[in-house]
Amino acid sequence: MARLPSALAATSYQRQWFADLRAGLAPGDPFALVNADAPQEVFRAMGIPYVVNQWWASIVAAKRRTQDHLRLLRERGYPDYTEQYSSTSLASVFDEDPDGAPWGGLPRPSIVLAETTGDAGRKVFDVWDAQDGVTFYPLESASTNDPPPNWWELVDHDWERVVGSDRLDLMVGELEGLIRFLETTTGLVFSESRFGEVMALVNEQELWNRRTRDLVAVARPCPLDVTDSIPAVMVPQWHRGTEWGRDAARRLHDEVAERVAAGTGVCPDERARLMWIGRGLWFDMDFYQRFQREHGAVFVWSMYLAIAADGYVRHGDDPLRALAARFAAFHEQLYMPPWSSGWYVKEARHHGVDGVVHLVSEDARGSWFTTRALRDAGIPVLELHADNVDSRTADPQALTRAVSGWLESEVLPRAGR
Repeated sequence: MARLPSALAATSYQRQWFADLRAGLAPGDPFALVNADAPQEVFRAMGIPYVVNQWWASIVAAKRRTQDHLRLLRERGYPDYTEQYSSTSLASVFDEDPDGAPWGGLPRPSIVLAETTGDAGRKVFDVWDAQDGVTFYPLESASTNDPPPNWWELVDHDWERVVGSDRLDLMVGELEGLIRFLETTTGLVFSESRFGEVMALVNEQELWNRRTRDLVAVARPCPLDVTDSIPAVMVPQWHRGTEWGRDAARRLHDEVAERVAAGTGVCPDERARLMWIGRGLWFDMDFYQRFQREHGAVFVWSMYLAIAADGYVRHGDDPLRALAARFAAFHEQLYMPPWSSGWYVKEARHHGVDGVVHLVSEDARGSWFTTRALRDAGIPVLELHADNVDSRTADPQALTRAVSGWLESEVLPRAGR
């Protein structure tokens, strides 16, 4: 099937946007590198350009340059075997020929923003902070073990209760500190009215993503390749708070709706519906479609569209506190039980999946509980142990054989299709 136009348009837009960004940055201009789970909306409202750390790592991996970057870290005495997804961008600082890097190379940031979700991850950003002209602004990562079991049904409006007032107070204080820091160091002014506009646009965008997620969940056959849904969702996510991001999400929805209405599926002989839990396998993106071609097994779910649907919408009269509610529990929603495990089971049932392929990285982040919850719900799970950007951690052929064998022995007989 032909590529989805919205996916192609998103990739083209991002390439041109990045080229314009590189061309427009002058020495001394503020420029940020931010983690995917950090509150980027503050930078959007202040007009400070930023690149998402993990997006850049995915570009490097897709261009087969991750090993070059890890070598740069290794040569300087830094580990090349942990937090590869976060440390790839750091290696760009040490590249003596950045013009030969993917997409012309990553500009040197003046600020990096991330939550301190682990000891190794914190060390990566401490090294960033040691570089000339770079400041690391850390955000705390508090947690709670007793969220409402159906948090995804409540969090749009009742986020104060779901996340907890103490955690929100902490993050609001940190966001206020971030705003003061940015105003002091850049000379730019934070506008509350502009920030409110950004937050409203984000809510609109994510509601379109929710509609798309729900279309895919009930459609038979599946109308959307995961290799299309990831760029069509995630590139606009990196432009949250813009009219382009909102409109791109709406275009994706409309294209999927057209396919659903026409009964068009990405796999003519759909025999099984699969769920992919984990980050994108950036060094081998053809991986997903092999099983469509050879087994009629379609990956109908990835976390990218699903978390866009359930993890971002925050309504309320206090935009800064709503932003805190968007990110204070983001890590838990994806990785920590019982937040994540219950959500994954809900999504598996909603999409009617016949099996789950679970990518478990070195930083497992609650993966055991996710697998257990799904199996307890009667859903077959295959764990693949590999890093999503470091091809040294797994042989693509071995991964393919493992999934193929699991499909033939466990999933397809149960699916009965």
